[in-house]
Amino acid sequence: MVPVSGSSLISLVALILVLGVLAQLVAARLRVPSVLFLILAGVFVGPVFGLIGRDTFGGALSGIVGVSVAIIVFEGAFHLKLEKLREAPRESLRLVTLGAAVALLGTALLVRVLLGQPWDVAFLIGALLVATGPTVITPILEVVPVRDRVGASLETEGVVNDVTAAVIAVVAFEVVTAEAATTSEVITAFSARIGVGVVAGLVVAGAAWALLRRIDLSPGNAVQNARLVTLASALAAYGLAELSGLGEAGLPAVATAGIILGNADLPYEEEIETFKGDITLIVLSFVFIALASLLSLGDLLRFGIAGVAVAAGAALVVRPLAVFVSTFGDRFTMAERTFISFVGPRGIIPASVATLFAVQLRSAGMENAANALVSVVFLTILLTVVFEGGLARHIAEFLDVIPMRVIIVGGGTVGRALAERLEDRGENVVIVEMDESTIELTRERGFTVHAGDGTDMDVLRAAGIENAKIVVTATGDDDANLLVSQLVDSKFDPETIIARVNNPDNVDAFSELGVRAVSSSLATAWSIDNLIERPALSNWMTEIGRSGDVQEIEVTADDLVGRTIGELDEHLPNGCIIALVGRDGENAVPSEDFTLQAGDHLTFLGRKEAVREAVERCNPSSAAEKA
Repeated sequence: MVPVSGSSLISLVALILVLGVLAQLVAARLRVPSVLFLILAGVFVGPVFGLIGRDTFGGALSGIVGVSVAIIVFEGAFHLKLEKLREAPRESLRLVTLGAAVALLGTALLVRVLLGQPWDVAFLIGALLVATGPTVITPILEVVPVRDRVGASLETEGVVNDVTAAVIAVVAFEVVTAEAATTSEVITAFSARIGVGVVAGLVVAGAAWALLRRIDLSPGNAVQNARLVTLASALAAYGLAELSGLGEAGLPAVATAGIILGNADLPYEEEIETFKGDITLIVLSFVFIALASLLSLGDLLRFGIAGVAVAAGAALVVRPLAVFVSTFGDRFTMAERTFISFVGPRGIIPASVATLFAVQLRSAGMENAANALVSVVFLTILLTVVFEGGLARHIAEFLDVIPMRVIIVGGGTVGRALAERLEDRGENVVIVEMDESTIELTRERGFTVHAGDGTDMDVLRAAGIENAKIVVTATGDDDANLLVSQLVDSKFDPETIIARVNNPDNVDAFSELGVRAVSSSLATAWSIDNLIERPALSNWMTEIGRSGDVQEIEVTADDLVGRTIGELDEHLPNGCIIALVGRDGENAVPSEDFTLQAGDHLTFLGRKEAVREAVERCNPSSAAEKA
């Protein structure tokens, strides 16, 4: 295909942008990564209808992709919040360091052994396939409400590895294309690029921060100007670094600028993020469709079964190995580790950077290396997005990693004590709190905290209330607890709303809403009465969550329906008894000949381990959720 005329090129660009927007809308509607539909759109305008070919954009493709990648990397770096990294579990940090190293080495080994590529090309491909990225992870987490620790790990990995994969790829690319004869010269050349990039990023970020913080941005257009200055800083960092003549210095420059500005407490930061995200989506759509249009089935299957084996091995062998090595310990269950292992779709950064490097490799006469790069990277993207992105919900349901979510509004003493007991039983607890000192203390205790006002619907949504089964209002202010209860009752649909009531006179106001009210005063009085009249039971109840436990569950095991309590007792572990049976809203101490029905509720009382065994026997799905 020869270069098209100016008017035709404009029409093609417009078509690509329209298709990109439609792909984003379809992906949002189906709640799957948009990369899949962007690739399909590219295939239609490229190989199917032949509207776009390698010569459509003339010699400008490399520059277009370079600037686009700069904006995408800046976006990812801007979201790399140091606060979020501090909150992330230690396994998340291992995932972006140790896990990334395993992924790099493992993928490079596959490319070397199965495709026979030189080590430098193998490491270049391995570096790019380290990245997952928020553009493919975020849609999955919107569909699959996993535990916060799982979501935080996947999100942290996506954001961090988007940046690190691009920078590591610069190292590998320098080795592949270096004309230097010695290792020291290659290292020097690479160090110069990284150094120039970091300095350029620091200079531009400092100038942008000073402009945003100290210069009057015209009050009437302050938000608009702040957004434009931030976008311009990404382009300026990239352009300044590239002016040095050191190719690829622009990527570490935009990464540096993005990290600094993203953590600089900028004015109008929320508006900047929204605008910047929209710009990135447009750029991302254009680049991905344009790149996918240049593919052909021959490109993808150039290496035959060996190429497919590399992509499959990266997803099914290397990825699980990296995850299991990084998540050792008892914080993640086996099911959660398995889920993370099989949800690691690759996205925009590998595709964009691979195409950018492939163009330059072909210009340098390295056709075989360029073919291997494009084939393996795009084949891996297609396979992981289609299977891992499309089947993520089914994988999660099969592994039972979608737990019940409990939202506790109020991170004070009561909220933290309740969260400790619930988390000890395996519930997924999120505390909503707005006081900074309380937030810090609660996080230090290891709880998941969402900062914000619990009376704000947006804050509650961000905390995951739409997936919550139980909401507890536990602040020391009855007015706040009542307002939150009313808001949750009218706008959301949890199974249960429980409220702490500090003034006994307010209990009726909560009860009228259908909220289960717990009076602090009455609860304290009952506890003191129990200590006086039933000291042994009171002391034992205090130990619940440590050595003892009480659990109420619904009977779901089919083989128990029709059995008597006496028969069930024979299968329960020692140290556990059935204290109550509930049916049709009525509870009673059961007799031996009481016959169980589906939907009956059993209350188990006894040793912690024994109670959990009994729960697993009678309600396997509940036990799996809490595993």
